[in-house]
Amino acid sequence: MSTTTTTTTKEDEEPRLKRVIGPKLLLLFIVGDILGTGVYALTGQVAAEVGGAAWAPILLAFAVATMTAFSYLELVTKYPQAAGAALYTHRAFGIHFLTFLVTFAVLSSGITSASTASKFLGENFVVAFGLDWGQRGVTVVAVTFVVLLALVNLRGVAESLKVNVVLTVVELTGLLIVVLIGFWAMGQGQADFSRVVGFETPEDKGVFLAVTSATALAFFSMVGFEDSVNMAEETKDPVRTFPRIMLTGLSLTAVVYVLVSVAAVALVPVGTLAESATPLLEVVRAGAPGLPMDTIYPVLSMFAVANTALINMMMASRLLYGMARQDVLPRSLGLVLPRRRSPWAAIVFTTAIAAGLIVVVTTVMGAETVTALGGTTALLLLAVFTVVNVAAIVLRRRPVNREHFRAPRVLPYLGALTCVYLVGPWAQDPIEYRIAGVLVGIGVVLWVLTWLWNRGVRAKKTYFRDPEALGREEH
Repeated sequence: MSTTTTTTTKEDEEPRLKRVIGPKLLLLFIVGDILGTGVYALTGQVAAEVGGAAWAPILLAFAVATMTAFSYLELVTKYPQAAGAALYTHRAFGIHFLTFLVTFAVLSSGITSASTASKFLGENFVVAFGLDWGQRGVTVVAVTFVVLLALVNLRGVAESLKVNVVLTVVELTGLLIVVLIGFWAMGQGQADFSRVVGFETPEDKGVFLAVTSATALAFFSMVGFEDSVNMAEETKDPVRTFPRIMLTGLSLTAVVYVLVSVAAVALVPVGTLAESATPLLEVVRAGAPGLPMDTIYPVLSMFAVANTALINMMMASRLLYGMARQDVLPRSLGLVLPRRRSPWAAIVFTTAIAAGLIVVVTTVMGAETVTALGGTTALLLLAVFTVVNVAAIVLRRRPVNREHFRAPRVLPYLGALTCVYLVGPWAQDPIEYRIAGVLVGIGVVLWVLTWLWNRGVRAKKTYFRDPEALGREEH
């Protein structure tokens, strides 16, 4: 790990955005973004793949995420703009269509992540209030929540760092309750530690393939750190701050997740965890049956995932708006409310896709909807991370005149290989390819329509006039 020091060029002058985020706020942002739907919703499904040793895929997912995080750290300190993966891809390859695919994959991952959170919120809603509504009722709650998010988004309410701090505390509180109750119950002799080290794989998979599938699914729990690169222009001294804070945030969440998984499988049989729509509530019930948590914990879970959904839907709508403004997608998707100044067309479009996803995937998958949508989010981001790692390798040949973080030479190569491996069919459920394919296909159709329009009306227009402008629009 080393840094390179040179002088600053005109290209790297102070950005327009105000630098207000210090190390503590950045750490809370990263931890709050990583914590949430993945561990709350998918703990049981990860255990279903490998048995009680559910901590193993979590540690492997952490290792893969950390290798990619090093590539992000090198790139964000080298190009401290708010464009993220889209900017790195465009700088490395300069291919407009590839930049579009990466950008739309990020956008789609935000929609699938928000859909996952909304469906899980619906599951917790019916449990918290003792409603016997079945999957249809859960779907209605989930779609209603997505519409409510759109209304908040339409009002132009930006998610402030103070709100993020509060909701991060709620998310962390819910997980710490599981850990504390779990270890208290262990001290009372209620735990079965033999389950924690046991591998119980499906009949059609060996241990290696089962761990691979579980790692790909567990990866959904570790994503979120990459969103922080969009805060680069507002972070104080990003070259020094980002490396230690991002790695600290990843490490803290990995420790929490491992403790949660150990407590879960030690107290609750794997089959019960896998079949439950609210797996962590099963842990609380088993460890502290006398506490009135049947209502309290589902409500905590709802708040914990609501922040994830809101951040992702805001990101998706702003990114779509930015792409429309750059003439990469139809201009009509860039329409803005005159008074609120919110991108209403992009909000309506992303909300319609999210609601449609919930309804269609629920019809096909039923109770497995959360797993399918969460797996699709991981699939899309693993593909994006593969490109980012390769971009880090390519851009090492193009030095910049600024001090920046430099990852260990081999890590981007290992990151690319592990990510592309987890994208393969041995690690993914076919339904996840179909969902991702439909989403990216919608984007490609929109891109083709825009390309034909621009070719006929404004043939000389450059689709990405300024790769950094995309980041500013998104942010």
